[in-house]
Order: sequence, then C-alpha cells, then structure tokens
Amino acid sequence: MRWITALVALLASTPALASASDADVNFHLVADPVGWIALALFVLAYVGVILEERIHIAKSKPVMLAAALIWGLIAWKTGGDGAQQAKHAFEAMFLEYAEIFFFLVVAMTYVTAMGERGVFEALRTQLTKRNFSYRSLFWITGLLAFFLSPVLDNLTTALVMSAVILAVGAGNARFTTLALINLVVAANAGGAWSAFGDITTLMVWQANKAQFFDFFHIFLPSLVNWLIPAVAMFLAVPKGRPEPAEGSSPIKHGGISICLTFGLTIAITVVGRQWLGMPAAYGMLTGLALLNILATRIDYRQRRYALAQNIEPQTYSIFRIIANAEWDTLLFFYGVFACVGGLAALGYLELASVHLYGNLGFTIANSIMGVLSAIVDNIPIMFAVLKMSPAMDHGQWLLITLTAGVGGSLLSVGSAAGVALMGASRGQYTFMSHLRWTWAIALGYVASIALHMWMNAHLFGGH
Repeated sequence: MRWITALVALLASTPALASASDADVNFHLVADPVGWIALALFVLAYVGVILEERIHIAKSKPVMLAAALIWGLIAWKTGGDGAQQAKHAFEAMFLEYAEIFFFLVVAMTYVTAMGERGVFEALRTQLTKRNFSYRSLFWITGLLAFFLSPVLDNLTTALVMSAVILAVGAGNARFTTLALINLVVAANAGGAWSAFGDITTLMVWQANKAQFFDFFHIFLPSLVNWLIPAVAMFLAVPKGRPEPAEGSSPIKHGGISICLTFGLTIAITVVGRQWLGMPAAYGMLTGLALLNILATRIDYRQRRYALAQNIEPQTYSIFRIIANAEWDTLLFFYGVFACVGGLAALGYLELASVHLYGNLGFTIANSIMGVLSAIVDNIPIMFAVLKMSPAMDHGQWLLITLTAGVGGSLLSVGSAAGVALMGASRGQYTFMSHLRWTWAIALGYVASIALHMWMNAHLFGGH
C-alpha cells in the first residue's frame, strides 16, 4: 500500500534496508496457533477497513488494535531468549514507520498551508476561466499526475493534485470521485518508471537489481496501465463544465513562497539522501524548519497590516496547520506497518515468497505479487522478494518493479496515494467507489505486463 509511496516517503525505505538484520527476524510460527490467531486478526482488521462506511469506525482503529494484539502475541510467545529479537524487530518496523510519518506530516502541512494561502483556489479559478469541461479536466489532472509522480513521487502528487480536483469539482460528486480514482491510478503508474517515483523502485535500485535508466524500459507499460482504465472511466465522466469562479482569487501573501519552499524541501531531501547519505526525515524536517521561518514573516506582515487597518490581528502559525493534518490516515499507516511487520516476523511473507517462486515460476509469481501488494502493501512484498533474491533475469526484476508499483491501484487501500485520498476527500473517494472500477484497472494491469513482456523481450531469458 504505499504507501505510502512521496519522493521522501520512498527514500524512507533506505534506513529499513540498512537495518535489515534487525527486521529480518523470522520466528517460524506460521504453523503455531499464535500465527493463526495473528493472521485472523489481520484479516478481521481489514474487513473493518473495508466496512468503514457502514460501521462508522475510522479505518485506523481496527488496524491499530490488530497491530497491538499481534505484537503482544509475538512478545508473549517468544518470551525469554526470543524477547530481545522481538523487541529489535518491532523497533526496526517502527523506525521505518517514523520516517514515513514525518514525511506525511510535513507533506500534509505544506499542502494545507498552500490551500490556506489560496494557491489551489487560484489554480481552480484559472482552470475554470479557461472554460475547460469536466472531461478535459479529467485528462488534464491525470496527465499532470502521471508526469509529476516520477519527480515528486506518487503520494506527494496525489496530495497536491487532489486539492485541485476537490476545488474544481466542488458540487459535482460524480466527477470528483472519478477524477480521484484516475488520479490514484495515474500517480501510481507514473511512479513505477522512475527510481524516485515509488518506494519499491528505490529499493530495487539500491539493491542493484536495476540501474537508474533501466526503469525507463517500463515507461510505456506504465502509461498503458493508466490509459486503459482512464479511457473506461472517461466514458462515465459527466459532461458540462464547472461553474466559473466569480471574480479573481488572488494568492495570499506568502503563498508563492510556500510553493517554492516546498520545492526546496524536496531538493534538500534528494541531495541529503543521494550525496550526504542522510535519511529522509533530515530533508523533510529541514523543510519544516524553513516553513516555520517563512510563517514568522507571514505572521509579522499580517500583524502590521492589522495594526495599520486598526482591526484585530490574526496570528499565523504552522502548528495550527499541523493540528489539521489527517491523523486518521497517519495512524492507519502505523497500524498497517505494524500488522505487516508482525506477520513478517511470524514467517508468513517468506513462506508466501518461497511457495510462489518455487512452484509457479517467475512471471506468474511476480504478477501475483503485484496483486498481493494491493492487499498487504508493496513495501513488505518487495522486501520479501529482495530477501529471497530469486535468480531472476533483468526483465523479471523490472517486472516485479512494475507490478509492485502499479498493483496497489487495484484497491483504494493498496497504495499510499489511495489511503491518503480516502482521508483528504472527506468521503468522496472511498473503498467501494474505487472497487467499482477495479475491473478496468485490472485490464490495465494485465495489459501493462503483456506489453513489458513483448517490448522488453530482450531483457528476459538471461540476455
């Protein structure tokens, strides 16, 4: 579920790889009643997530409870000599989550800050002034997502573009829902053909299974993965145009500076990771510090203006913006990471990998792994494949990169972009609304695999 899955979120996997010795614990409890109970708890938790709309329980609650029970069972079962190993496994999982947590907090803070300064409303005004129809906007936002995702990563792209869609499509729920589904598919597909577009592509790159420019081999398969469901959904997009915004919507003071600072934050994160070897949290929290400094200037200017106009001054604080972050989404990610980390420690992921690659062959196994990434999350799926390190040729490593990157689009909970939008859309993009179009997304998934096998045949079979 990538989840997770912004430039910095994707870079956040590096520390986890570095500490693989701690996270690689396998207690071999899949045949033990404790293992059965843990698996049942995970399934029940996901049923709770799926039924979120009907039972009216936030999606974070069942997975957090399941995570607590799973790790409690592990600690109880492995007491004594194994207790220290269980502790280290949990700490390794939590460190990985902490990296993504701080990415999400900072990214959400920037997006919220840009929204408060009127950046997205100004963009909405510009789009409506150009008299774009809903159908044109469907393609414009999808195309922007596909080409922004390789640079910003799929999660950041989804957060930014969703704010635009929600602003432009206000009052038209049908367009908004379809555009957000299209956005998730486009962002995930765009992130699959870049080493910086998704967490799994970075993992493959850093494991030396593919070089930076090798990922461009799956550009066209990724494009097809988005275009096929996009064409199918396009037929259901309502005709007509959004209501033109009345007057102009100028960006408030500091809005452009916040956008530029966000770009600088991404650059700092890339430089910090690639050239300084620093973790993702370093770049993102540096960016948060810069945003705080900028907020001080905005607050000072607002106070001066209020005094000059003899009105009550309004304070501007980044901490108030952080308080409005989507905490249910942040805690949901913790629950997923902890649950999956617990199942990995019990031995389920390794067992699945051994049986798939040992019995079904590389192509089928890699395709199934992509489908599993929509249910379990692509990070542990890719971890499992890299830890097993099957003797695959170059084409097969690019295939698992493609399937793990785009497979999460099959379900709304299958990628970080989808999970984030379920929170940001306030009920306009849900698990069930996405599920209605899974058939079209699945067609794109199969077509992308077939195109890769045909176009890049020279990379298979040991060539």
